[in-house]
Amino acid sequence: MDLSTGFRDPDLAARLIKAIHDTATRPMTLMEVCGTHTMAIAKYGLRGVLPEDVRLLSGPGCPVCVTSNTDIDIAIEFARQPNVTVATFGDMMKVPGSRSSLSREKADGRDVRIVYSPLDALALAEGQPDRQVVFIGVGFETTVPLIAAAIKRAAETGLGNFSVFSAHKTVPIALGALVNDPEVAIEAFILPGHVSTIIGLEPYRFLAEEYSVPSVITGFEPVDVLQGVWMLAKQLAEGRADIEIAYTRGVDPQGNTTALKLMNEVFEPADAEWRGIGIIPGTGLVLREHYAEFDALQRVPVSPEPPKENPGCQCGEVLRGATLPYECRLFANACTPEHPIGPCMVSSEGSCAAYYRYTDYGKS
Repeated sequence: MDLSTGFRDPDLAARLIKAIHDTATRPMTLMEVCGTHTMAIAKYGLRGVLPEDVRLLSGPGCPVCVTSNTDIDIAIEFARQPNVTVATFGDMMKVPGSRSSLSREKADGRDVRIVYSPLDALALAEGQPDRQVVFIGVGFETTVPLIAAAIKRAAETGLGNFSVFSAHKTVPIALGALVNDPEVAIEAFILPGHVSTIIGLEPYRFLAEEYSVPSVITGFEPVDVLQGVWMLAKQLAEGRADIEIAYTRGVDPQGNTTALKLMNEVFEPADAEWRGIGIIPGTGLVLREHYAEFDALQRVPVSPEPPKENPGCQCGEVLRGATLPYECRLFANACTPEHPIGPCMVSSEGSCAAYYRYTDYGKS
C-alpha cells in the first residue's frame, strides 16, 4: 500500500463502511480514547458514514484536557516565582486554570517559553544559569521517555537549575475507571496509536480478561479508523473480547522496550487527578528517589490557592463520554478556540475543538 494515499483510499474506505454496516446489526457504543483519533473522526466525517446505532464517544485521550485545575494552577504559580523560567509545550499556554493561564502570565511579564522538546528546556537552563528553568511535563506514555532522557542528561551533567513538574498520566488503568462508569456504558475501545507504540498490547489485556471489553489499537487515517471500528463490530457480533492491533505498521505487541526501560528508570507510578474522573490510583508518574532533585516542587516549592472550577464548563463530562461537546451550553457560544472556557476547546486534540472546527453543531 502506498502510505501517502493508501490509508485514504476511497474504494477501500467504502468497502470497510459496507462491512461495518453488514456487521453492526445492533446498537454499539464505542469510545475512541485518543484525541488524535477524535480529530481524525471529525475531520473526515466518519461519524456520518457509520450506522446510526454505532455511537462513537470521545474519551480522555487529550493530555492537556485531562490535566486538573490543581496542576494547572501549580504551573501558573511556578511562573510567578522570581528568577524562574517556565518552559511548556504550546498546548498548555491558553489552558485556563482557576484564575489565570500561562498565556496571561506571560502577557503580564512572567518568563514563560514555548518549547518543542524537553531538550529545548535543557538548553534554556544551560544558557541562563542564574535562573531556575521548570519544564511542565504534561502528556501520556508517548512523551515521557524523552522527558526521562532530558532528566538523565541533566543528572549526568550536574545541571542544577533544570527541573520538571510531572503532571504525566498513564492510560491503561484509567480505561478501567471508564468501564466502571454506568452513565457511559462503554462496550469497546478504539485504543490510542501513539501511546501504544510505547507500551504495546499487554497493558490493555485486563480490559478483555476482567471486563470482557473488546479493544483495538489503530492508526489515524480514515481507513485505519474504519478498520478499527469494523474489527470491534466483528468482536461484538461474535461475542468475543480480545485486544487486537490494526495499526501493525506502528505498534509492536511488546511496545518500545528501550523507551519503557528509560521511563521506568526515571519515573515510578503515583496517584493522579484526572479532570472529570477524579483521582485514579497508579495513573500518575513521579520521579524516583535517585532523580528527586529534579522534581520542580522540591526545587521551587509553591503553594497556589485552592483550585476552583468554572461552573458552566462541562469539559470533565465530555472527557468521560457522558456529554457530547455540542450539548454543553457554552459550546461555540461563550466558549470558542479564541476564548476558551475549558481545555477541551484549547488543545489541538480536544474534543470540543474538533467538533467546533469540523462540524456545524452550535454554529449559527
